[in-house]
Amino acid sequence: MSLNLHLLRTFDAVVKHSSFSRAGHELGVGQPAVSRAVREFEAQIGAPLLERGPSGIRPTEAGQVLVKQARVIFAAEKLAEKEVAAITGLCSGTLHVGASTTIATYFLPQLLSVFQKKYPGIDLRLTSANTLAIVEQLSNGQLDVALAEGPVDASTGICATCWLDDYLVMCISASHPLASIKTSIGLDHLADEIFITREPGSGTRDIVSLALSRAGLLPRNTMEVASNEVIAQLVAARVGLAVLSSAVIADMVASGRISVLQVRGLPFKRVLTRLTVPNQRLSPAAHAFNKLLDLHSTT
Repeated sequence: MSLNLHLLRTFDAVVKHSSFSRAGHELGVGQPAVSRAVREFEAQIGAPLLERGPSGIRPTEAGQVLVKQARVIFAAEKLAEKEVAAITGLCSGTLHVGASTTIATYFLPQLLSVFQKKYPGIDLRLTSANTLAIVEQLSNGQLDVALAEGPVDASTGICATCWLDDYLVMCISASHPLASIKTSIGLDHLADEIFITREPGSGTRDIVSLALSRAGLLPRNTMEVASNEVIAQLVAARVGLAVLSSAVIADMVASGRISVLQVRGLPFKRVLTRLTVPNQRLSPAAHAFNKLLDLHSTT
């Protein structure tokens, strides 16, 4: 049996903090992801590793053995990373990451924080733009790593691979009459509403337009806005409806300003993608950041 270091690191963090949620905060993931990782690790080991007692979560006998050896493994790993980093240039250098606006705003900050703490000598730069602009900058060699939320034209020569699941929801002002409907509604309820959309070149706009078209809904009135955050504020102010990433409106839903509509015939799930240029030579910093993206991939 070979140990999965990612699962071992997650287990060790839970033991260190005696908490799944605090371990997730350290690792930059949610509590459900930590719980899944521990269950998977226990299945691989073939024995329970954690138990709950009066003082909280603590390791079982098998867990204690793993914790002891984990600290030895991590110490050796840190030493190896330090020596390799000095050789490959991770003690200095630059990393330019480009991402579609939703990804840059809601998915990358925590990962960039983790990377910066691990490689403080690397100068980080983040460019936030719509998918079309990110593709163009990657093609021109301006980016080391690129992520997008929309489809990429195959003629660009850019390869798009799945990275992370994201959920798009139909949102409306909490004060709108439709917000009081607690069951799924039909498309006919939305025919006369104003739909607020992103600008041309936005990945979200392309995906939403295609999904609405397939569902048979062609909005009569639209309003174009080049910012997810402005769209959310307009929705809250009852200017119109919009389809946005659930990550964009999470705080406004929690505060009661925006409601999510359940609409029949409109399932919105998309995959955020990692973009690469075939045969592109990656810097050591880009390799390191891609490794971090791999650890947080849901695909």
